[in-house]
Amino acid sequence: MKSSLAERAILYALVAIILMVFVFPYGFLVSTSIKPPVDALAIPPTLLPQRISFDNYTIIGDFPVVQRSFGNSTIIALLSTVISIGLAIPAAYAIARFATWAGKLFLIAALVTRLIPPVSVGIPLFAIMRSLGLIDTHLGVALAHSTISVPLAIWLLASFMESIPRALEEAARVDGCSRFGALFRIIIPVAAGGIAVTAIFVFLASWNEFLFSLLLSSTGVKTAPIAIAEFKSQYGIQWGTMTSLSVLYSFPVIIFSLLMQKRILAGMTMGAVKG
Repeated sequence: MKSSLAERAILYALVAIILMVFVFPYGFLVSTSIKPPVDALAIPPTLLPQRISFDNYTIIGDFPVVQRSFGNSTIIALLSTVISIGLAIPAAYAIARFATWAGKLFLIAALVTRLIPPVSVGIPLFAIMRSLGLIDTHLGVALAHSTISVPLAIWLLASFMESIPRALEEAARVDGCSRFGALFRIIIPVAAGGIAVTAIFVFLASWNEFLFSLLLSSTGVKTAPIAIAEFKSQYGIQWGTMTSLSVLYSFPVIIFSLLMQKRILAGMTMGAVKG
């Protein structure tokens, strides 16, 4: 009994340490955002605010570009999610169902593209988007984000679809469904949990993306990460404003992730065992 209690105490201590490592940066971010502007620049910095002030949040209304950037981030992330999922579903279905050497090679190629540093394709991507007239447009930035998200979406969805029994699709084909009919009426509804998880990951990847948004946008479709970074200038860093904007920018994602926690866990374990 004593050994069991000691092991449990050690386990809880390790969990607490890990949580502290991950939570501390965000906690310090929130703490800095509610400090008075002068205290946010204090050296050495203090962990907790000596006086709580919401001035850093109230002055956000003085920057209309920030409000537009939040809207741009939402539009681009949603558009990138639709494009990525729309391309990944048929690709993952073909890889999972036909199981050809070409499909396996394509899956490996998709993984390799994830290993390429995004900065190495930034200039070619900019040239392509400029030739298509998509610079500083929601569609252009969303397409650039999709180049990052599609390989990940294919990998996730392929594992989800491999876990779906073939008997379900074969029964639909016997009842008169075409292959596309079975895909849309059987496979996609059954894999809805996995698709939802993949869509969440794709949305977050686009929501937090910085490099391509910086290269392909100027003033029209500037995203929130770019707008937040612009509060760092040659004259100094406005820590109070940057931290308050960062908290506001992360808050919707945190709430959404908490609300979708059960679906995320269910979708992540869906492809763990083949049916």
